[in-house]
Amino acid sequence: MSGDGNVTQAELYVVLVHHPVRSKTGETICSAVTNLDIHDIARTSRTFGVKGYYIVTTLEDQKVLSEKIIAHWTTGRGGELNPARKEALELVKIRGSLEDVVAEIRSKSGQAPCVVATSARRSADALTWQAGRECLMEDRPMVLLFGTAWGVTDDVIASADYVLEPVEGGTHYNHLPVRAAVAIILDRLLGR
Repeated sequence: MSGDGNVTQAELYVVLVHHPVRSKTGETICSAVTNLDIHDIARTSRTFGVKGYYIVTTLEDQKVLSEKIIAHWTTGRGGELNPARKEALELVKIRGSLEDVVAEIRSKSGQAPCVVATSARRSADALTWQAGRECLMEDRPMVLLFGTAWGVTDDVIASADYVLEPVEGGTHYNHLPVRAAVAIILDRLLGR
């Protein structure tokens, strides 16, 4: 943490999980990747100094589509016209499983990352925002998982080192778009 109370140089990675996630009926599904999530979460991640933004999907057509979108903004005409968007989208990597992401980060950093899941559901032993900020000060990378659809499966939650407390708006309704949840959570963990 810097002298002004800000987390600096944190080795934080954002992971947007499309599989395994839950449908509204509780089944395990693979949700579709959206163009807005690719762009907006990349821009938010770059703003807060996130080291990498991974999108996890098992669907080959979704991987191909995502790579085309990213290439347009990083190696194509889009990057020439909008260098700021190019800089953000250079953070994005598409992977086939959460295990692949964790292994890649472990290989890069030389140590197992701390995996922190997010959920809109309350958990008795949830990691508080302050404790999350303190975890970021440790000399260990952190992987922050966000689920699409109705959130990551219970297996993913159970395999995480921690579950972060939910973002709550003070009403009974709690179904934020994942883009908004990422922005709020990164601000709470890394913002001034």
